[in-house]
Amino acid sequence: MPEHLLGLVLAAGAGTRMGHPKALCTTRDGVPWLHRAHDALLGGGCATVRVVLGAAADEALPLVPPAAQVVVATDWRRGMGASLAAGLAGLTPASPTVAVVVTLVDLPELDARAVRRVTAGPVAPGDLRRATFGLGPGHPVLIGRDHWAPLRRLLHGDTGARDYLRAHPPAEIDCADLPGGHDHDSPG
Repeated sequence: MPEHLLGLVLAAGAGTRMGHPKALCTTRDGVPWLHRAHDALLGGGCATVRVVLGAAADEALPLVPPAAQVVVATDWRRGMGASLAAGLAGLTPASPTVAVVVTLVDLPELDARAVRRVTAGPVAPGDLRRATFGLGPGHPVLIGRDHWAPLRRLLHGDTGARDYLRAHPPAEIDCADLPGGHDHDSPG
């Protein structure tokens, strides 16, 4: 894939319903959820992956794959909007990155197939794409560089990119036949 895509894993929250930060979670086989998200993004066409940590960042850091970039959202308590803003920090229209591909740490079943569908074909700076899993929108979400500045202006609280994507509907990419559409918010 000739375009430079940056994978972005949002993993900064406290995971109150889970009982601990989701960045600390592992699969039944002991694989950190951070590794699963990282591998799905790399396998799906991202050149690099950036992981956004916040709550328990020091504990989560050893669970981040060595090849990943790490950003700590110091204001993670403000919600997903703060985490996404931290992940987008430093990206400008002049950067070689044409788009970011965003996913959440609490989707451990998500694999590279869904990411590949969302990143398939040429990616342009004006692109917005989102995986759907039958019951509605999901992750990953591809956000072209033309959207970064206006999106940053709307990031607040726990809404993340939701309001922006309502105002600027992305192309929906059907992934209903693939795993990964359900987030894990509580133990078990």
